[in-house]
Amino acid sequence: MSHFSQIKTQIRNLTSLQTALTDMGIDWKGGPREVRGYQGQTHNADVTIEQDNGFDIGFYWNGQEYELVADLQYWQQKWTVNRFINEVTQRYAYQTVVSETAKQGFQIAEKQKNQDGSIRLVLQRWAS
Repeated sequence: MSHFSQIKTQIRNLTSLQTALTDMGIDWKGGPREVRGYQGQTHNADVTIEQDNGFDIGFYWNGQEYELVADLQYWQQKWTVNRFINEVTQRYAYQTVVSETAKQGFQIAEKQKNQDGSIRLVLQRWAS
């Protein structure tokens, strides 16, 4: 019986996911790789985060989105699982907005992190 938990996300862009993890100061490795779990069990992942305890966290493509996969019994991050997912999701959304709007010629004019943790962006585009 597998000890791995799989948690759905709304993450669909690998590059934005990887950039979000980097923004959070997380050392990740690109895949395909195996996430290590209880009693030598493994699970395939496209992004792997190695933990000091020998058990990994990963994200893998399920055909529609990147799911978080980990043996939650051995979770060893500075955030709880829910907080980690919320932080990754926020940074992912930020990276996606910045990337997609840059393709349309927008630049960040102002960036503000609010007390509630939300991020306010003002974008601008100069017409020629």
